[in-house]
Amino acid sequence: MPVMDLQDWISEYSKPGYLWFAKRLSANDTGLTGSHQDGPLIAKSALFTAFPSLGDTERSVRDATLDLYTDSHARRDRARAVWYTSKNEGRLTRVGRSESPFLDHENTGELAVFVFVLIGSGDSEECHAWVCGNDGHDAELIEEMIGPIEPKSFILWQPGSTAPQGELFGSKGNCTLASDEIPSEWLKTFPSGEEIIQKTLELRRNQYRSVDERLEARRRCEFEIFKSVEQVFWLPRLRRNFDLDSFIALAQSILQSRKSRSGNSLELHARQILIEEQFRPNVDFQHRPVTEHGKMPDFIFPSQSAYEDNSFPTDKLRMLAAKTTCKDRWRQVLEEANRIPVKHLLTLQEGVSETQFRQMTESGLKLVVPRSLHKKYPESVRPHVMTLESFLAELRLTLPS
Repeated sequence: MPVMDLQDWISEYSKPGYLWFAKRLSANDTGLTGSHQDGPLIAKSALFTAFPSLGDTERSVRDATLDLYTDSHARRDRARAVWYTSKNEGRLTRVGRSESPFLDHENTGELAVFVFVLIGSGDSEECHAWVCGNDGHDAELIEEMIGPIEPKSFILWQPGSTAPQGELFGSKGNCTLASDEIPSEWLKTFPSGEEIIQKTLELRRNQYRSVDERLEARRRCEFEIFKSVEQVFWLPRLRRNFDLDSFIALAQSILQSRKSRSGNSLELHARQILIEEQFRPNVDFQHRPVTEHGKMPDFIFPSQSAYEDNSFPTDKLRMLAAKTTCKDRWRQVLEEANRIPVKHLLTLQEGVSETQFRQMTESGLKLVVPRSLHKKYPESVRPHVMTLESFLAELRLTLPS
């Protein structure tokens, strides 16, 4: 059975009668951290839509079988969709053994798409999946169509009936805004990332959290605010009568808004935390400086002028990039500041394989990961991953007094 072309695959399943569920594979999904799970986590909303029988509350473990075609790797498995009441989670299991792309440690952080074939009110009997590869090009193609997909989040989409909807796993909605809580000017012009982050600070300005906890709490809050504004801002526009070209243009505007938020969010939160931690802009750090060949790293410490001054000690320079996922993007960071031999990368990716971490280390890259995510990394890797707090502590030792 030949591997399909991704463009053909997307065209085949972007029709009514299918349910798309897209997420990034975590370390728990792939078994990277030695967990005993044997398949990817599937959000409750997706699982119960594709398998209505799993909503039966009389059994603690409910399951259904289906044919799982992993079209990206030309394989078929007789899989099992299962809901565990005690854990309040669902998974696809029996997806294959070590040869399965879902259980390949090297696919940790990779984008995976599951397309369930819907059968009226019955359980889906067939699912077509794609585990992205191709140096990130597959993921870029899919995200161009349904929007960015970050760690701990997913997108659910029924072609022909709804727009792709992004959600957070385990989100409690503490920062979800009612329509009357949204600033009136945001209903006229969609707010910038900086404006949404300022609103986040109103709700999550807890200075007593560690910087790692602060970063994660604010990111969750900001995502919920963004989704609240997106619903109130775009839905009335979608409901208006207009021609097909106008609809397509509006859909592109929504996707562009999502990509802009996803691309800048982590960087802007990091900048805010630097300021709160008494790092002075343009003195202790510079945001988006310009280096060789017009490259623009997210942060250089202490400044662009120090970087350009060949008499300034190289061992006192630092560079920090901020990327929510790093599996296919970490090599970009290596080219952003030639004078700095060891670069730092702040990421929210839930684990990397030992092989990939070794490649990063040998290339002069250090990972900076919020403390709560360290358990998502292999035990051999954890001692070598920095927290954001430890990175800031190191900065304080290197900055000029």
